[in-house]
Amino acid sequence: MSNPKIALVTGASRGAGKGIALGLAEKGMTVYVTGRTKTVGTDKGWHGTVLPGSVAETAQLCTEAGGKGIPVICDSGDDTAVANLFEQIKSEQGRLDILFNNATFIHHQLIEPKPFWEKELAAQRILDVGLRSAYVASWHAAKIMTEQKSGLIVFGSSFGGTCYMHGPAYGAQKAGVDKFAHDMSIDLEPFNVQAVSIWMGPLKTERALQAAEVHPEQYKELMAVAESPQFTGHIVHAIASDPKAQEISGKVLIGAEIASRYGLKDEGKEPPSYREMLGSPPEFSQAKVY
Repeated sequence: MSNPKIALVTGASRGAGKGIALGLAEKGMTVYVTGRTKTVGTDKGWHGTVLPGSVAETAQLCTEAGGKGIPVICDSGDDTAVANLFEQIKSEQGRLDILFNNATFIHHQLIEPKPFWEKELAAQRILDVGLRSAYVASWHAAKIMTEQKSGLIVFGSSFGGTCYMHGPAYGAQKAGVDKFAHDMSIDLEPFNVQAVSIWMGPLKTERALQAAEVHPEQYKELMAVAESPQFTGHIVHAIASDPKAQEISGKVLIGAEIASRYGLKDEGKEPPSYREMLGSPPEFSQAKVY
């Protein structure tokens, strides 16, 4: 599509989702911002530290950035709430050009260097809100996008899809959404709708900055070259605006690398790829079995 106008970013109270929503808003888009946080300071990060951000705050910042932010309190793990969200978008806008699946469950032990059985079983909830919820949202988005014959579904992912990162639950969620992008793109191709998964590098988010304080040996060096979440938002807008986006549909993309296709930089810099350090995106078979 030449001029994407309406976007939905899930899990955008703070962190990657907030930055991606802002990046899209900076391009003049109307952005639906979802999350569970109604009041700033009600959520906590590592070791009980209070986190900033709320759905309403992100939406207001989107409007101030040059777009239009529309806040919707929505638990991505609640199928009824998600269905109502897409009904609202269809009713108010009549279309949806970009879905960015960002909502996920972050367990407080995520970055602890322990084997998975020594962490709480609740850590597996990332497979409910993160993997399953992305499928549900994409299912609803596909119904709108295939009818209008255009659209882009994006999955926020990371190098954890192929390397060991934060344990098996995190890795399975990232590998899962990568496969979603590939398989969904095959079903969506006849309708001029694309799907991609984007591996983001270390991000300058509230949780990441806290992690750098809690585990400086793991994170402080990375934070020095971390990406702004807005950078990914700019990449997504460029893909959605690309008349040749079908060439990369179904791919797992390293954000720092695909940015060069569109001449994008992050705050004037070219972020490192981390391919050599952490590995390459998967190469999926082109076989189709129905």
